Amino acid sequence: MQRTGSIGVFDSGYGGLTVFKELVAALPQYNFTYLGDNARVPYGTRSFETVYKYTWQCVQSLFAQNCNLVILACNTASAKALRSIQQNNLPHLAAKKKVLGVIRPTTEIAGKLTQNGHLGIFATEGTVQSQSYRIEIERFYPEIQVSQEACPMWVPLVENGHSGTSASDVFVQENIENLLKKDPEIDSVLLACTHYPLLYDKIRTFLPKHIQIVSQGHIVAKSLVDYLQRHPEIENQCAKNEERRFLTTDSPEDFNNLAQKFLGHIVSSEYVDVSC
Repeated sequence: MQRTGSIGVFDSGYGGLTVFKELVAALPQYNFTYLGDNARVPYGTRSFETVYKYTWQCVQSLFAQNCNLVILACNTASAKALRSIQQNNLPHLAAKKKVLGVIRPTTEIAGKLTQNGHLGIFATEGTVQSQSYRIEIERFYPEIQVSQEACPMWVPLVENGHSGTSASDVFVQENIENLLKKDPEIDSVLLACTHYPLLYDKIRTFLPKHIQIVSQGHIVAKSLVDYLQRHPEIENQCAKNEERRFLTTDSPEDFNNLAQKFLGHIVSSEYVDVSC
């Protein structure tokens, strides 16, 4: 019988903390362990093979921390690595553990995100290239027109603390203009990268006021609550002592400083080597 353990939350850097925060708010009694692969961020411009390799290393590290359920709070990892991990790795190496992503919960409710059927998506290059959102939305809502814009500079801006400075203006404005040229009828945009909510104020400044901005944190949290209700065999493996742990593959001091800006409270993280 498996021991109970934390719910693992993984991201390539700090962006997953926007999802982590919503998960904790929705499930405060549960234990959570967050792992940020800060030493190798960003994932968005890396190959499928590299993203899969890095993601699987980090998932295994969370398994080693006794996490029986891991949430990939990273759109690039969900797009490029989740299916391979679920189909190729888990059945042979960790059959009793589960790994879930952020794309499926979002696409399942895509029809509720737009009123006129014209949805815009801001994402990393890797997520856009994978076509994961377009494919999944087509499966659930074939009538929705999806337009995507890759924003390669947005993650570095957030990771380097420039989300609220004028340094981000030119990049945010350019990407918004590019997206609206693809479909001027867009009435909603999805921030399909967990880093992007930190740029919300900048995006709101340059995006026409009638277009709503949708972040994923609340969507993913609501989906996880539903998942645990439907899968008591997994829920029973989740410890409930309200414990929070933070792991990083880079400097704990740097992680603590920036994570505090994401979460609004002091964070104490630990270094972990995931390359073994």
